[in-house]
Amino acid sequence: MRDLLLQCSGAVAIVVALIHGVLGETKVFTRATIEPPRLRTLIRLVWQAGTVAWIGGGVLLVAAPWMASEQARHWIVATTAVVFAFAAACNAWALRGRHVGWVLLSAVVAMAVAGY
Repeated sequence: MRDLLLQCSGAVAIVVALIHGVLGETKVFTRATIEPPRLRTLIRLVWQAGTVAWIGGGVLLVAAPWMASEQARHWIVATTAVVFAFAAACNAWALRGRHVGWVLLSAVVAMAVAGY
């Protein structure tokens, strides 16, 4: 059951990251006016760096049950839980809880910790 929770946590993390990347490109940056243009490019790349990092965390959560090291499993869970919890807290605070992102990120944390 622990392994299944970790794998589900990783899968949800990957889906949330992909949604984050797509919504950023289709909803946020299509309406945002950022000058100069190179600053707009930088902000878009930083946005997508977060997407890639979340996908990486999700992949590690999915792979953690197959690792031979229990210590590696614990560090993966602890690190990704902190990263996703921080992202959830920032999302909830910045958007005053009116966005589903913090709920999904919190679900990743809850499942990962339960699979610890």
